[in-house]
Amino acid sequence: MQIAMVRGTVVSTHKEPSLRGVKLLLLQFVDQEGRLLPQYEVAGDRVGAGLDEWVLVSRGSAARQTDGSEKLPLDAMVVGIIDTVTVENRLLYSKKEQDR
Repeated sequence: MQIAMVRGTVVSTHKEPSLRGVKLLLLQFVDQEGRLLPQYEVAGDRVGAGLDEWVLVSRGSAARQTDGSEKLPLDAMVVGIIDTVTVENRLLYSKKEQDR
């Protein structure tokens, strides 16, 4: 899994029928210091992540291991919304602080 920040949404009115009802998010990956990396990816989201939230992203075949996702043509899926990240006893991210 990787950590990413939700930067926006992707809307597609014409798409593979199996993707109907799947929210698509534009994610930007985060490094171990909390800095945004130049890599972006589109991922499916069934957990309800919002703009600027940090999320856990499962990629590759692991992205399709959740119930109902086995046959979706996705390479990435948001599998969790992050509450906090600490590195070496240092708070790197807190959803509570972000919401203020």
